[in-house]
Formats: sequence, C-alpha cells, structure tokens
Amino acid sequence: MSSPALRFPRPLRPGDRIGVTSPSAGASGDAAARIDFCVGWLRSRGYEVEVGECMDGTGLTSAPAEERAAELTRMLADPAITCVVPPWGGETAIDLVDLVDWDALAGAEPTWLVGYSDLSTILLPVTTRLGWATLHGDNLADTPYAVPDGLLHWLDLAGGEGPFVQRDSRLVADWVRFETDARAGEWTHAGEGSWEVLGGGSVDVSGRLIGGCVETIAPLAGTAYGDVRGWAAQLDEPTIIYVEACEEHGVNICRYLHGLRLAGWFDRAAAVLVGRTNAPDHPQLTQREAVVDALGRLDLPIVLDLEIGHVPPHLPLVNGALARVVVDGDTHEITQQLR
Repeated sequence: MSSPALRFPRPLRPGDRIGVTSPSAGASGDAAARIDFCVGWLRSRGYEVEVGECMDGTGLTSAPAEERAAELTRMLADPAITCVVPPWGGETAIDLVDLVDWDALAGAEPTWLVGYSDLSTILLPVTTRLGWATLHGDNLADTPYAVPDGLLHWLDLAGGEGPFVQRDSRLVADWVRFETDARAGEWTHAGEGSWEVLGGGSVDVSGRLIGGCVETIAPLAGTAYGDVRGWAAQLDEPTIIYVEACEEHGVNICRYLHGLRLAGWFDRAAAVLVGRTNAPDHPQLTQREAVVDALGRLDLPIVLDLEIGHVPPHLPLVNGALARVVVDGDTHEITQQLR
C-alpha cells in the first residue's frame, strides 16, 4: 500500500496520450526539428502525442509564465492525458510554480510528469505538495536514445509497477548535436566512470527518493514549493536524497547544498546520491570538495558519480519511490518499487 502522502500515476501504455509542453524553454530551428523527430518516435511506438501551444524557442521561455502554468495545469488535470513530458529544461521554471492551479490538481488523478534539469523545479512541488510520484528522467529530446546495459528507459518505469532494478552502466556519454543529426538515437561514447562511496566502504540503505538539479531546486528550499523536511515528516520514513549539478562552479554548488542542509532536507535521509557532473571546479573548491564541505558533516553515506544528471546516459528515478541502494564491491545497484 502506498504511503498516505504518496499517489502513483497509473502505468503508461501504448495507446495512451502523452502531452508535450514547455514549462521552461521552448524549441526552434534545429532544436524544433529534434523535437518533431522525438514526437514521431513516440507515435511510432503506439502513443498518442498532444503538442501544446507553449513551445516557442525564440526567447528565454516558451510563453509568458501565466500561459505556461495554465497549459501545464490543463495537461496534468486532463484525465485523457497519462503523461506530460517537456522538450527539455531551461532556466526559469521557478516563475510559474506559484501560478500552477494546485487546488485543481489536488482534485485530479495523478499524471506522470517526466523530465530533469529545470523541470526539477516543477517535479519537486508536484511530489511534495500533491503527493504525486514524478519521474526524474530523460526529457523528450533525449527519449529516443538507446539505453545502455544496466539502465532502464523512463518509459519502463512509467509503464510498470516494478520492482525496477538498475545497475551502474560504467558509461560516460555525450549528446549528438541537433544540427549534426536531429534523428540521433545512439549516445556518443565519451569515457568510463563508476559509482563511488565517499570515503570508501559499502552502502546498503533504503528510503523514499526525492531530489533534482541543485541549481534549480535550491531556491525552492524553505518555501511552500520545496518543503522536503515537511514532506518527509509526513511520510515518517527514511529518505534518499539525490542531487546533481548542471553548470555552476564548486563554490556556488557548495552554497546551494548548505542551503538544502539548513532547510532540513537531510533530516530523515538514509543516504545522499550525487550525480556525475561536468560543472567546473572553482580555483579553490572542486565539485567533490563542495559536496564534502556541505554534506560531510551529516554523517550519512554519500554515493558519487551516478548517471542522474547532465552527463548522459540517464538513470531514471521516481520521486516518491521506495528505493534500495547497494554499493558493495562489484555490486552497484538501485532498486525502485512504486508503492
């Protein structure tokens, strides 16, 4: 049985309708050609796709905040739409979180909301305010990429009940630029990496997943849209917090992580998962040192370099899922159950 603070959307199946809207940045030019291909890719797999009006990519956002909030609310509340996915993230989705009609959504059945990067700004309050499980996974632009061994596609998680087991892919990849190939379906191999327990040793913990992109979720901490401490207290269960850095240097990431700590995000945490990053170090503080400075004092296991952020491939995580993380010798594994 689900926790009283959690509701899981029904499984997404071929024949269901997927809504596409841009709560943050839209698409134009080569990027729009990529999104057109991705829409076709979903349709070729049996899904109906409804593309919204808020898709313009010529400015910072796809439309005024009120229009983006209204379209997102409509799609999430529409019982004919089973899943909503954006083309990608952006910069200022925070401008619409207080414009979403939360009361209307509270009376609706849960709908899958999928994405990462700036979409973390919306995924977080949808889970903590509404109790809906949300899916931190590929945005639409990345959806056609083939999934490497060990990982699952976000469609797998949205389409089933689990348990879903994923393992360290040990792959570091990169995107194919849209202007080079708008129909790309294979990651560019960029190297190898592996999950690592900070300070060594092994980890075997369980808890409810919650987290996202550090730069976009940290401004929500301490507000009604990022009350992870209150959400965890309502659950009365351990949590597993996951974070990943997009582009800010080490000092700024350190500040953001301290802010999450001071807001009580880790009060009930059993562990912290940190995504692999290409974000730059500061001359006096590396990304790794930023994590140690902010979170080292928590006396929690910290697992580094997971495929959960802005360095592909992507390991999808369900906010609200009951997860078990095991890192012990050659076993690097996360199991999620949607209950």
